[in-house]
Amino acid sequence: MDFPDDFNQLELLNTHGHLIPRGASSLWTGSKDEEEEMENEDEARSEEWYLHKEETLKDKPAELILWAAENNRLSTVHRLLAAEASLVHSCDEDAYTPLHRAAYSGHVDMASALLSAGSKVNPRTVDGWTPLHSACRWARVHVATLLLRHGANVNAQTNGGLTALHLAASHGGSSKTDWRHTLELLLSQRHLKAGLRSSSGESACELSRRNSPYHFLFEMVEDCASVLPISQV
Repeated sequence: MDFPDDFNQLELLNTHGHLIPRGASSLWTGSKDEEEEMENEDEARSEEWYLHKEETLKDKPAELILWAAENNRLSTVHRLLAAEASLVHSCDEDAYTPLHRAAYSGHVDMASALLSAGSKVNPRTVDGWTPLHSACRWARVHVATLLLRHGANVNAQTNGGLTALHLAASHGGSSKTDWRHTLELLLSQRHLKAGLRSSSGESACELSRRNSPYHFLFEMVEDCASVLPISQV
């Protein structure tokens, strides 16, 4: 599907988030209450439920590793990769890899295992999302830290021109400090280009002023940069 040059991906997230996949078997609803309800439901699932799910996918290893990465089934992923190392590069119909799924689910040990097994750190979905985009969209700061340490491109832009900083700056309820920590992490990156604009012409700072209680972090970074000697900026 072709989109116009001024297509605003953030508006799509806000208005049609319930249709945007977070994997083959789950949907992100855009509602904080429903998102927390989903997390509680995951916690309530028994080991028998997970084993049954794995059994249903045993003849579909590419699907199984994607599901296992999303659900933090580390032993399953190790077993699959021991049998066929190339499964680390599996992807679904939207080109989400196991690393993408581990990233948006916040599974840092899983993400580390996938990277150690040879996963690319900057694979892109059909919409141009990297695992870092996925981690920062859901404030998975520990995974984002890991990805950056492994060379994730902090300035990568989606098809709609969004950087990880745009996504982190577009959210941030006062009760969820992980949003602040995610912004602090990104803004501390030496090679960050904070002024990059989305296809709709907005910078992350402008989005933050409109959507986040942590927009002052951008001002602090600007103030610090303004007092450094020119040779250090």
